[in-house]
Amino acid sequence: MKLRLITALAFTIAGAIHTRADAVLDWNAIAAQTIFAAGRPGPSVVLDLAVVQATVHDAVQAYDKTFEPYATHIAGASGSPDAAIAKATRDILVNRFPAQAASVDTAYVNYLTAHGLAADDSGVSVGAAAAAGMIALRASDGSFPNPAPVFNGANIIGLWRPTPSYLPGPPPSGASMAVPWLADVTPFVVLDQSQFAAPPPPPLGSGLYRQEYDEVKALGALVGSSRTPEQTQIAYFWAENFFAQLNRVARSLAETHVDNSADRARLFALVWIGAADSVITTWRGKLEHPTWRPITAINQGDFDGDPKTIGDVNWQPLINTPNYPDHSSGANALVSGFMKMLALYFGTDDVTFTVTSANPNANPNARTYARFTDAALDVVEARILQGIHTRSADLNGRHLGMSVNRWVFKHALKPLTNDTNGPDDDDQNDQD
Repeated sequence: MKLRLITALAFTIAGAIHTRADAVLDWNAIAAQTIFAAGRPGPSVVLDLAVVQATVHDAVQAYDKTFEPYATHIAGASGSPDAAIAKATRDILVNRFPAQAASVDTAYVNYLTAHGLAADDSGVSVGAAAAAGMIALRASDGSFPNPAPVFNGANIIGLWRPTPSYLPGPPPSGASMAVPWLADVTPFVVLDQSQFAAPPPPPLGSGLYRQEYDEVKALGALVGSSRTPEQTQIAYFWAENFFAQLNRVARSLAETHVDNSADRARLFALVWIGAADSVITTWRGKLEHPTWRPITAINQGDFDGDPKTIGDVNWQPLINTPNYPDHSSGANALVSGFMKMLALYFGTDDVTFTVTSANPNANPNARTYARFTDAALDVVEARILQGIHTRSADLNGRHLGMSVNRWVFKHALKPLTNDTNGPDDDDQNDQD
């Protein structure tokens, strides 16, 4: 049912569990605070978000049994689903962030007490089983290797190499590529890291390369750009921690449009599993096509063999350039994929929602969109306006993210009952 109304979503879940309305939301907030405080390198934080939310989904489905679990089938669940959600999240966080175990345990004990749940509630064992199953499944997934590999590219025309940072904040000037090992992490749902590989970037010397070079040079400059004031504000608005920004979007939508734990848990699991597989896929592509960033291309423009690309050794982007290759855009794979998953989940692209930004330069710091697609398209423009990506990198990343998320939605956490039908995944009718 392609255009299922989101207001009807509450009636699609047969026998949904009747937990406290905010149990999934409460533990998403605790998990997000823990995860973001840990300071994971680059975009590797997405792995933590996916593992936590998939585990919570499994804990909820031990009771609900309306959707496929991700990792662990748990039979004979009893006790409080709230206790199961709390324990599942607690165990995953302690496993992945042992340095924060004390604060996580304090939050866990306080939660049980505040909700009148006993420490030996049988739901605790359900949550423990969900967490144990996920920990075992991801134990050898290639994430966070020690020692971590280092990739510095090459000082060869067209290829990525560490870039300077001119403004306060990350990354440090000349930083090596962030988490190159992410390219080899086992995906959550897609078959392998190259299943949805983006096409290669336009070659040096081509007309499209020159066109995109000139575009980002003009629009993305820190000083003397041709941006309008509105374009500058779009650039600053989307210069935040995308993972925190998107989690706020998912929370707001869950609070507004989803009224039970089963659907909320599945929503969070789907968006973060899809996000993780989008980022993993993008990182494989960045190592296969490690193209230089606009700052390097423009600074070296007089030496790239093309007399039509006019170089500027003093050119700087509006924001610091992230420390990984240009192609394809991880931000666009993440955001476009995330928005595609939301459209698939709610059965329509036409949902009004608000995104907020914590960037102090964002004015306004909230933007309301009438379609998921509109937010995604703003990010395509934003990365050019920020001076850190070319248009092909953005568009190819966007297409990659949407393709990955279509696959994830079609193959993961599917309804188990015939009368619980998700929206059709008809690519021909998607509004991209």
